[in-house]
Amino acid sequence: MGDEKMTAQAIYTLWLRDLKWFIRAKARVISSIATPFLWLAIIGVGLSATFPKVQFSGSELSPLEFIAPGIVGMTLLFSSTMFGLSVIWDKQFGFMKEILVAPVSRIHIMLGKVFGGSTVSMLQGILILFAVGLVGIRPSSLVGLLQALAFMVLISLSFVSIGLAFASRINDPIAFPIVVNFLIMPLFFLSGTFYLIGSPGLPSWLGFLTRLNPLAYGVDGLRGAVLGTSHFPILLDFAVLAVFSLAMILLGGYLFRKISA
Repeated sequence: MGDEKMTAQAIYTLWLRDLKWFIRAKARVISSIATPFLWLAIIGVGLSATFPKVQFSGSELSPLEFIAPGIVGMTLLFSSTMFGLSVIWDKQFGFMKEILVAPVSRIHIMLGKVFGGSTVSMLQGILILFAVGLVGIRPSSLVGLLQALAFMVLISLSFVSIGLAFASRINDPIAFPIVVNFLIMPLFFLSGTFYLIGSPGLPSWLGFLTRLNPLAYGVDGLRGAVLGTSHFPILLDFAVLAVFSLAMILLGGYLFRKISA
């Protein structure tokens, strides 16, 4: 019973530390939501002025409506993956060494970081979801809202775990963003945020890569939850993302066990 209490306390402490670190960094909060707003305000509005309507799965959407769920997914992708940078700074300042010598399993340390990073990512994603809701792009029911939140949680868990996996093998805070961007930029552009996955004019190789991209199922699921229409069945989107999330948590846990301070 005592060990379980110590484990829960360790996970909670790490979660709370990361949450406080985010809330107190005012510049980080502002910058983390400024970029998605720019995408919505410039790209979304610009496309809406150029292409008034998009035909998607039997529904007629404005370009702003079409890309809004993808921008939420983008926010979660970038903030979640870049959270791994906090681990590298913990290594640099010696805090990670203090954590690792504590009588707590490294798996539980990793879970505390995953929960902390996912919470921070979710806060940013919810802000963007609220922002798009102000312009009328919102779930039409409570069920749709809960579905959107579920997809956001799975996206956050998946990519926080990936960020921690990279951070466990990289010690250079300058190299980390370069390496991670090399991964997440293709994931974002292949997520179907800006184009129709099932478009007959889409090159077959691009459609194939998109279907291999787990984020595409997250964006499609968000689109289904928020707009009520999706390319894939929403249960398929959820199943693929749930399996990917579990796999990344296991991978992150395996690599985090080998971390050195």
